[in-house]
Amino acid sequence: MTHRPVSLHAPRGSVAAEVIREGIDALLADHEGDIPWDFPPEVLEAAEKAAARSFSATEQTDRTEVPFVTLDPESSTDLDQAMHLERTGAGYRVRYAIADVPWFVELGGPIDREARRRGETLYLPDRRIPLHPQVLSEGAASLLPGQTTPAFVWTLDLDAAGEVQTLHLERALVRSVEKLAYDQVQEDLDRGQGHPMMLLLQEVGALRTELEAERGGASLNVPEQEIEAEGDLVRLRWRRPNPIEDANAQISLMTGMAAASLMLEHGAGILRTMPSAEQQAVERFRRQSQVLGVPWKEEQSYGAFLRSLDWRDPAHLALLNLATSLFRGASYAAFTTAEEAPEDPAQAAIAAPYAHTTAPLRRLVDRFVLMICHDHVRDRRPAPELLAALAEIPEAMRSTGARAGNLERAAVELVETAALAAWEGETFEAAVIERREASATTDGNGGAPTRVEVQLTDPPVTAWVPMDATVGDVVTVRLASVDTAARRAEFVSTDGDLP
Repeated sequence: MTHRPVSLHAPRGSVAAEVIREGIDALLADHEGDIPWDFPPEVLEAAEKAAARSFSATEQTDRTEVPFVTLDPESSTDLDQAMHLERTGAGYRVRYAIADVPWFVELGGPIDREARRRGETLYLPDRRIPLHPQVLSEGAASLLPGQTTPAFVWTLDLDAAGEVQTLHLERALVRSVEKLAYDQVQEDLDRGQGHPMMLLLQEVGALRTELEAERGGASLNVPEQEIEAEGDLVRLRWRRPNPIEDANAQISLMTGMAAASLMLEHGAGILRTMPSAEQQAVERFRRQSQVLGVPWKEEQSYGAFLRSLDWRDPAHLALLNLATSLFRGASYAAFTTAEEAPEDPAQAAIAAPYAHTTAPLRRLVDRFVLMICHDHVRDRRPAPELLAALAEIPEAMRSTGARAGNLERAAVELVETAALAAWEGETFEAAVIERREASATTDGNGGAPTRVEVQLTDPPVTAWVPMDATVGDVVTVRLASVDTAARRAEFVSTDGDLP
């Protein structure tokens, strides 16, 4: 069943886009020097030259006869991936074309240096700050429909259960025949009128989800707070990804796992890692499930338990938020010899070694993974300058990710407080998703009171409230004040309110 997002439909929950633009401009000014906005002239010049680069019949196989399709949000133009799925006698063949950004970006050149400074594309409510100049990210390097584009094409042959049996990677020229959008695809599938490729994607995605459960992998099915533009207005809503998005994610995960296996086999690469949760944290989460009346049974895997939870139930929502404590410590590990590879290379949430490799237009590390993997399938030792660059990527991703995360959070707070201003003084029901005990200062004076984090449905926000309640409870809170300039909204318990 498709879970429809709970949205802010009331006009008073929308904010004039101009107000948001002015606020984001001010945020960027505050972060001047930390967040690069405009590309230097030499980077733009190099990008224009790269966009005009001729293709090579000796380096790129012609796969333009394969009818690839893309699947993304409707408004996306920086298209990293295109797919083609078909049945075979033994199971399935998945061709996954990934934008060949290295074809346009010279290692150590001006675009590469600027990309290492940026790390990733930054998505803000009214704009995005791209990793690469738009002439590449939304033009020559993007897998736009009807455009011949260079790509790394992964060919993964699966058995009837969805397990990868063979893999191949080549540089090729591809041409997407159609740009599909998540919401429309899901609507079509729900009506029984799905695109043939999407019906196969749904089938393969279900098999890969079963395999994920068998190996002990897990994912958090929590609603996402989304900022949506509607003409001259901006609004907030809770959005749960469509089922077809989950299936699409499984194809990306499968490719990332294949890339990780290839790099570990050949002794050079860069992995996305996450340590297993400490046993103490697992036991605490199991006790919390008992207290909330949704016990995690001993015979049930962690991933299967999380998949059984429905965020619309307050107790389930609380557990999904508490489960985030078991998904911590993600990082990158680079290695240039087998001896340098991590002792435990698995990404704990996926329950397998994994690498980021399917979004090179939007994330720096993926470009290096693609280059390394292509050398491996050709049994060629990666160039010294490529191996030397690997060591710099984890820190580049960490530092740029931290800066981007801070700015993105501030931008969301800006939209939240601007939208909440219309509700000042009103009361709301909310689900308690976390509780923190009161704390005192070292000198015994003051300290923080007991407080709980609550999630409201409408308006779609979370907030900390100074009060005491049990995780999983439904409580009533009042929006006491909103300071849009400071990007701060204060909620209080209604226990002390007069009738």
